[in-house]
Amino acid sequence: MNSYIPSRRFGRTEIEMPVLSLGGMRFQQSWTDLESREINNASQENIEKTLRKAIDHGLHHLETARHYGTSELQLGLAMGKIHDSKRILQTKVPPRDKASEFEKELELSFQRLQSEKVDLLSIHGLNLFEHLDQTIRPGGCLDVVRRWQKNGRIGHVGFSTHGPTDLIVQAIETNQFDYVNLHWYFIFQDNEPALEAAAKLDLGVFIISPTDKGGHLHSPSSKLLDLCSPLHPIVFNDLFCLQDQRVHTISIGANNPDNFARHLQAVHLIDKTCCSISKIQSRLLDASRCALSDEWLETWRIGLPSWENTPGGINIPVLLWLHNLMESWDLEGFASSRYKLLGQANHWFPGCNADSLDEEITESQIKVVLHRSPWKNDIPRLLRQLKNRLKGNKLNRLSRA
Repeated sequence: MNSYIPSRRFGRTEIEMPVLSLGGMRFQQSWTDLESREINNASQENIEKTLRKAIDHGLHHLETARHYGTSELQLGLAMGKIHDSKRILQTKVPPRDKASEFEKELELSFQRLQSEKVDLLSIHGLNLFEHLDQTIRPGGCLDVVRRWQKNGRIGHVGFSTHGPTDLIVQAIETNQFDYVNLHWYFIFQDNEPALEAAAKLDLGVFIISPTDKGGHLHSPSSKLLDLCSPLHPIVFNDLFCLQDQRVHTISIGANNPDNFARHLQAVHLIDKTCCSISKIQSRLLDASRCALSDEWLETWRIGLPSWENTPGGINIPVLLWLHNLMESWDLEGFASSRYKLLGQANHWFPGCNADSLDEEITESQIKVVLHRSPWKNDIPRLLRQLKNRLKGNKLNRLSRA
């Protein structure tokens, strides 16, 4: 059964990219590299069923990474059995200070995937300016990629990032990449300048994790369900992303064959729901204004210090963003998981949460670095409320490249 999935030209790669992509981060057996003999039948059958379901529905773009545990290995085994003449294969390898170490990881990716070529290779986790330098400097990782391209083993090169917007824009403006994997969805639109920069240089744009990082939309709050009605929040968020023509594809992080339905529903509504999307956006923004006030929403970012310049590394901009999400749309589960990652995920989610406030860090120390904020007297109280509401066991990021 083949369902019609529209495609979009993936920037200057000229690839006709389905607007839904199958992300391979969540359906593997283990987050640790294993050998083929250690893969159990149930896990491998699940991946094969998921891959067949994706192909049946026209999701021909398959995306994974070197540090997604057994994902590359299991997909390599599955692709050997499941033919797809339209397959677009993408993997991601992190930058390394020594290009020779990067090349070893690249070789391991190809070995695990059992592939002679990948259509798209991403420099994975380009999150710091030093990562960009490791990639583009003479003798760096990109020189390895160019050699592999000349040998016909890599099609196009891009980068994936959880980094700050100014870094993403700078990386795009080097004009060394053909596409970018980045975060951008309704609850997080900070990377708008990166979308604009990508459009100017005709880069393909792949939106990472719109369902999970877009607010844990797989388990939405009752308030969010009501505000997004008659659409499910997953459907709304997919359509929000895809209504922007600068976006070419969004990831479905499937962990089994049952995870496609809402995303397929969104695709089938692309040409029919501009009015509905606008109405839902208006309701969501009205709820946020009601909960937080226009004055707060217009000015809360002013004068906030970076986490590097804050005592204890407290990431005040991210913490206030989480506060806004909880107050506006009851996204407490998402906020809790993000809060507990702060301080645990290094450059993937930098800075610390507010647990040290009133213990190692005083309110007066926080107020000193908030001297330019119109809310300097209110923010310590909000941070304290977050701490009391969300403090708990710390989380580790699943993949550490």
